[in-house]
Amino acid sequence: MTYQSIYGPGLFDGKVMIVTGGGSGIGRCAAHELASLGAHVAIVGRNPEKLETVRIEIEEDGGSVSTHVSDIRDEETVAATIATIIKDHGRIDGLVNNAGGQYRAAIKDITTKGFEAVVRSNLTGGFIVMREVYNQWMAEHGGSIVNMIADIWHGWPHFSHSAAARGGMFTLTESAATEFAASGVRVNSVAPGSIASSGLDTYDAKDTEFIQKGVSPHIPLQRFGTESEVSSAIVFLLSPGASFITGSCVRVDGGAPNARRGWWELQPAENNTPFNGFHRASEPAILAAAHQGEQR
Repeated sequence: MTYQSIYGPGLFDGKVMIVTGGGSGIGRCAAHELASLGAHVAIVGRNPEKLETVRIEIEEDGGSVSTHVSDIRDEETVAATIATIIKDHGRIDGLVNNAGGQYRAAIKDITTKGFEAVVRSNLTGGFIVMREVYNQWMAEHGGSIVNMIADIWHGWPHFSHSAAARGGMFTLTESAATEFAASGVRVNSVAPGSIASSGLDTYDAKDTEFIQKGVSPHIPLQRFGTESEVSSAIVFLLSPGASFITGSCVRVDGGAPNARRGWWELQPAENNTPFNGFHRASEPAILAAAHQGEQR
């Protein structure tokens, strides 16, 4: 069994795509889909074991992949990693600027060190990767960049450090879209909402009930999204079909920012089947446990 992409086979034949944070979650899924469509995928991350697992998966499925251990927050390491990818594979056609992360905490409890760490992971690191990819290759050859942000609209209570960073990445994307346009480089962003990925299992135990019961009822489509649904948006923005799209943001959030409290009442959501083309996807343990409890 292989990835069941909605896009045509061979879409990215001969292309080289970088996916940061490619060892897990949305990054892993996007790497699989891009490889299934013919791209050589260079997956970048800090954990060599996770990268190696994804490499084995993609090669078992017949795809082309290389692994690159790098901390996106370290500009010297990033510069060297981009140079290696160009040296080994001769080009860079697309960048999925996906690496990042956060934890749930009230503003009053976030330390300055913790705030700065999240901003460096979700904004500064992404800036460094984007700058190096542009300067080392895309400035002369063109390409496409997709920056991952999040459902930050109207604020993100208890995730303010990430909201600040992702908001910065949103406007950085818009700025780069103008600055890089003359080089034939398109820069867009994708904003996932609540997605059923492995990232949900990284939160503290104190957040379990919130994730299991407090999220989907406030989403108009009343469910978590799938990694495949996010990857589909990424692939579209990298594709020739998006050739006149730059500086834009694609929301993949089930309509969550549009559900204004007091104006919208919970209604049963029908006729909305999740798309899951990722043949190796598995439900996050935290959601699987909740579903098992509902069935008892």
